[in-house]
Amino acid sequence: MPLNRIEPGPGQESVWDYPRPPRLEASTKQIQVQLNGVILADTHHAMRVLETSHPPVYYIPPADIQMGYLQQTQRSTFCEWKGSAGYYTVTVGDRIEENVGWFYAHPTSRFADLTDYVAFYPSRMDSCTIDGEVVQSQVGDFYGGWITKDIVGPFKGGAGTWGW
Repeated sequence: MPLNRIEPGPGQESVWDYPRPPRLEASTKQIQVQLNGVILADTHHAMRVLETSHPPVYYIPPADIQMGYLQQTQRSTFCEWKGSAGYYTVTVGDRIEENVGWFYAHPTSRFADLTDYVAFYPSRMDSCTIDGEVVQSQVGDFYGGWITKDIVGPFKGGAGTWGW
């Protein structure tokens, strides 16, 4: 744990209180993702993954995403907890964001509730919001965490944090 851990205030969560291995939990907060003037996703049925030192990552059910804007790519990565991830490129009008969304078609049993849900890198969208608050993206985008006023760090992902 870093020496400069921020103590959470009332109503806040510290990423240093999140578990490892990560926990999956349902969220009823309104999650929206917008790109090039189009609301790509709007849900009250997201799942969030909470892992030590990382801001939450929100996964959105395909039924609440305008999937016609997403094209699956050949990119894949592997998560030790969730399994193999596939990726989507999003095209809205003349704007193309490659490999900006990811999903698990066959996640590990512990994360089965994430099957086909899509997470988006907030730094690559025009805006991502939680209950109307525009999120800040996790530095480095490796994990794609969503930072709000309710989440305190410090957060893994920036320079010098890989050893945490």
